[in-house]
Amino acid sequence: LLNLVDLAGSERLTHSLATGDRLEETKSINTSLSALGGVINALIDPKKKHYIPYRSSKLTYLLQSSLSGSAKVMVVIALSPEASSLEVTKGSLRFADKASKARLLQLR
Repeated sequence: LLNLVDLAGSERLTHSLATGDRLEETKSINTSLSALGGVINALIDPKKKHYIPYRSSKLTYLLQSSLSGSAKVMVVIALSPEASSLEVTKGSLRFADKASKARLLQLR
């Protein structure tokens, strides 16, 4: 089984100038990334291994089997060389660093 998820990156609402449907899509992407970050944080912290918040979003719930057991996970991030994107780039690198530290759990 292969899951490919394109979250299009976290966008700062104030910088995106999005309105209408695009604004709702941006909010949804950010919510999904936040939930995925919560799962990754729980997988990193050995104290939280008794509860992994897979049900925090549809994305993490659907990816539960891919984020546990003997699954292999790869995170690909796109970085911008623009100085105006520095904070978003740093955030993406922090996210990828955390993801690289996650240890997958066996499902029961």
